[in-house]
Amino acid sequence: MYVPKTFAQDDPATLHGFIEQTPLAMLVTQGEQGLLASHLPLLLVRDEGEYGTLYGHFARANPQWRVLQGGDEALVVFQGANAYVSPSFYPAKAEHGKVVPTWNYQAVHAYGRAEVFDEGERLLALVSALSDHHEQGRERPWAVSDAPREYLDSMLRAIVGFALPISRLQGQFKLSQNKDAANFHGVQQGLQRSERPGDQHLAQVMASLTS
Repeated sequence: MYVPKTFAQDDPATLHGFIEQTPLAMLVTQGEQGLLASHLPLLLVRDEGEYGTLYGHFARANPQWRVLQGGDEALVVFQGANAYVSPSFYPAKAEHGKVVPTWNYQAVHAYGRAEVFDEGERLLALVSALSDHHEQGRERPWAVSDAPREYLDSMLRAIVGFALPISRLQGQFKLSQNKDAANFHGVQQGLQRSERPGDQHLAQVMASLTS
C-alpha cells in the first residue's frame, strides 16, 4: 500500500485497536488460479508473534485455503469508515477556488504466511473464541456449546481454520491532516452535517486528532 508520510499510522497498539474494531477483513492471495479474495471475520491475538496473529476459517469448499496451505504470503485488508470530501467543505473554495474533491478513509494492511489446520478440537476452540468475542456485551450471549455436539461436528467438518502470524503491518489514516486548520475543520464540519453514519463517524475520528 502506498502510504504518504502525512497519513501513515505505525503505532502497533493503534493498529491493533483498529483491527479489533473492524473484524470483517478481505484476505487476498495470489496462486495458480490467479488473485483470490475472501471476506472473513477474523480474531486478533495481540501477543502472539511480533505484530500479533490473526485467526479465521474458510468454508472447506472455498479453494483459497489451499493457496494459504502452499505457504505464500497473504494480504489482509481492514477497511474502516470512509467518506467523499467535497470541495465545498473548504473555506479556501470561497477564497481562491483552488480545491478539488478527495476521499478520506482509514485502512490497515496486514501481511503474513498462514498455517492451515482442520483438527476438530482446534477448530472448535477457534469458532468458540470467535463467537465469544462477537457475542460479548449482549444481554444473553450465545455460545457454541449451546448447539448440539453432533451438529457442531458436522459443521466443523465443513470448514478449514488458519492462523496467520503478522509479519508486516501498515496503516493509513487519511483524515485531511495535510490541510491547514481552517480547511481541516471545514471538512470535519461538512462530514458531521452529513446524513450518512459513516461520514459522521469519520468526523468524530477527525475531532479526536485535535482533542
